[in-house]
Amino acid sequence: MDPIIVVIFVIVALAVGLGIGWAVAYKKGVAAGIEQRKHEAEAAFGSAEQQAKRIIDDAEREADNKRKSALIEAKDEIHKLRSDADKEIKDRRAELSRQERRMQQKEENLDKKTDNLEKKEDALNQKIKSAEEKLKEAEQIKKSEMDVLERISEFTKEQAQEYILSKLEDDLIHEKAVKISAYEQQLKDECNERARNHISLAIAKVAADQVSEAAVSVVPLPNDEMKGRIIGREGRNIRTLETLTGVDLIIDDTPEAITLSCFDQIRREVARIALEKLIADGRIHPTRIEEMVDKARREVEYRIKQEGERAVIETNVHGLNHELIKLLGRLKFRTSYRQNVLDHSIEVAKLSGVLASELGVDANVARRAGLLHDIGKALTAEIEGSHVQIGVDVCKKYNENSAVIHAVEAHHNDVEPKTVIACIVQAADAISAARPAARSENYESYIKRLQKLEEICKSYDGVEKCFAVQAGREVRIMVVPEVINDEKMVLVARQIAQQIETEMDYPGQIKVNLIRESRVTDYAK
Repeated sequence: MDPIIVVIFVIVALAVGLGIGWAVAYKKGVAAGIEQRKHEAEAAFGSAEQQAKRIIDDAEREADNKRKSALIEAKDEIHKLRSDADKEIKDRRAELSRQERRMQQKEENLDKKTDNLEKKEDALNQKIKSAEEKLKEAEQIKKSEMDVLERISEFTKEQAQEYILSKLEDDLIHEKAVKISAYEQQLKDECNERARNHISLAIAKVAADQVSEAAVSVVPLPNDEMKGRIIGREGRNIRTLETLTGVDLIIDDTPEAITLSCFDQIRREVARIALEKLIADGRIHPTRIEEMVDKARREVEYRIKQEGERAVIETNVHGLNHELIKLLGRLKFRTSYRQNVLDHSIEVAKLSGVLASELGVDANVARRAGLLHDIGKALTAEIEGSHVQIGVDVCKKYNENSAVIHAVEAHHNDVEPKTVIACIVQAADAISAARPAARSENYESYIKRLQKLEEICKSYDGVEKCFAVQAGREVRIMVVPEVINDEKMVLVARQIAQQIETEMDYPGQIKVNLIRESRVTDYAK
């Protein structure tokens, strides 16, 4: 037999024997351990019961102690709450007692007041009764006195009332006239003082020379022989010149001079320049005349533009439309009462700027409105209508400021001025036009204005005589003293001044003087 197999067999046999022996020994040991553990568990169970009983006893004793302490604390808390409640109840009862006493006192006071009021009411009723009785007695006395007064004065009640009312009306007229006079004098003093300051300052800053312009121009000649050359053969040169320019050439006995006559200063200026060029050139015939007239027109147009730009620069007005600038230049060849309209517009613009600065108004807008206020006069020969309406239409066409348009429209009171700028332009226009030698006036219209002024004054009752003096700047009115007394003079003067303002056009202002004079005449014989 193989020794390896023998060895394996021996090892297996030993392992089996050891396993059997160990199983037997383990079984016996397990049984012994179980028995020992049983005895130990029984002993431990007995001690656990004793310990549990002891724990239960301790817990019961502790619970009993806590219950007793909680009961004691609850009793203490109940006692405290009861004490607090008793104290609060006691305080509330005391407060209620005090309120009851106060209410009782108030009721007593009310009762006393009610008694006093009843007593006063009784006393008042008695006084009312006595007053009614006295009123009846007074009415009876008044009636008896009225009867006596009517018998003494021989006036009925209605007549006496009418007499008293008439006296009262006279007194009221007197008081009203005195107050009106005082208020007007105060306002006049204040306004005149401020107006003098502002106007004098404006005039001093804008002092300008003024020369009235005529409707004719005189062209000097080097000699009298030039007159024949200007007339030409059978007058063809002078006819050509008159036809092309629309100007009348007056050739008379005036030595070495020719007079140009035309209402349109632009045409007259074209003719003057053309004639001077012809005289300087020496060649005078129809073809040359046409050339010189064309050159003169271009020169005048260029000058118109220059004059417009000069006016804009001189017045410091910027942003004007170039067409408005041309229209301003045309005003250089337009006059009003022989006053140059462009110079007048520049002067009004400067005055308006100074017045606006003094019054705290926008001076730029005021100067612009003053410069454009007569812009319509540049087109009056071409467009029908007043220069005011033409000026308004032109300003609207070129999108001017609404304040400027209103000032242009209101500067002759065609509409009521609603802005300070419009009033300033009105004042500046009047200052520029009313200066001595600024304008000349047609004699016939001057006489009609004076006659109209005297007619207005004579239309009032009580006016005896009236005289327009100082070139129509003052009117002196003599009144009948029996018809118009001193108090009514103030009212009549104001009414006459208002009617003059409404119905007449005049430069500057008109002074209205009322004179009331009483004279007594007797003769010693």
